[in-house]
Amino acid sequence: MIHGTHKLYQVCFIFLVLGILSATAGGQQPQPPSPAAPAPHSQPHTGPGGVSEYWDVLPLSANKLHPVAPVLGEKVTMPAFTRELVRVEWRFGDPIDLYVIRPVGVAKPPVVLYLYGYPTDSDRFLNDKLCESYTRKGFAAVGFVSALTGQRYHDRPMKEWFVSELEESLGASVHDVQMILNYLDTRKDLDMTRAGIFGQGSGATIAILSAAVDPRLKAVDAVDPWGDWPDWLAGSPLVPNRERPNYLTPAFLEKAAPLDPLRWMSALAGRPFRLEETLFTAVTPDAARSRLLAALPPNAVRVEYKTQQDYVRDASTGARILDWLQQQLAPPQADPHPGNVSTGNR
Repeated sequence: MIHGTHKLYQVCFIFLVLGILSATAGGQQPQPPSPAAPAPHSQPHTGPGGVSEYWDVLPLSANKLHPVAPVLGEKVTMPAFTRELVRVEWRFGDPIDLYVIRPVGVAKPPVVLYLYGYPTDSDRFLNDKLCESYTRKGFAAVGFVSALTGQRYHDRPMKEWFVSELEESLGASVHDVQMILNYLDTRKDLDMTRAGIFGQGSGATIAILSAAVDPRLKAVDAVDPWGDWPDWLAGSPLVPNRERPNYLTPAFLEKAAPLDPLRWMSALAGRPFRLEETLFTAVTPDAARSRLLAALPPNAVRVEYKTQQDYVRDASTGARILDWLQQQLAPPQADPHPGNVSTGNR
């Protein structure tokens, strides 16, 4: 479902789809909130099978999600990769289609989770050229979509969409990332000691929040994350003007506050973390960009693309945008001369 004026979002980010196919920080660092306790106003969201979930509590430890046995779908074998569709589910009526894409000839490859932003669907993971790019350097890729997005938007009144249900969209998706990692841990054909996540737009926000509470994600690449909710909701052209006042109320902002990446970025200090900004797009207002930049931990890498031409040259050509995260997760190179010890006296 594309809600009203959300075609603007697709126009702004179409270059990201096409492109794949063909740091500084300042100010005092905000401290992440306590991750283990719900806010006083929170009520658990319950469902069949004993599901009990607090969307404002990011770790799984305070939530009860019980996976059913995964359903294996079609498996496609190509010269360079295999692509397997796996349907996983831990909330009744909300199955998630996972695309597990593995390089041919690599027994246990490192893995990158790919989560693109609302409103994109999972069709991109069926693109053979993109799958070749994901796996060309011996990496596996796992692709899926967030809550209230693509195949996961159904059985809802049209007035309910990703932003109107922001707490659910983000909180449930952060839980999904952790549950997906749990599933991947059981497969035995992936190197889960070298797992990272690539996110774009709202997917980048979810990537930051997920990595902040799950150390299994060893590196994060975030392209144009949404965040700084008061400024983002007030200024983003993705939000229809007729709805905007609903999202600037104290009650709405209070629910969104625990899910603001501004409050969680400092938890990524010490892990590889890259923030990429396409300055020629307008989905995230300048005020929110500035606040997100100021919240970066000192170890973060920042990359900006001032024009679409810059992006095509530096990121999309040759799928270079994938290189940084893969470099962070790559196994160390073996010493070709392990018996040689340098004394420094040559």
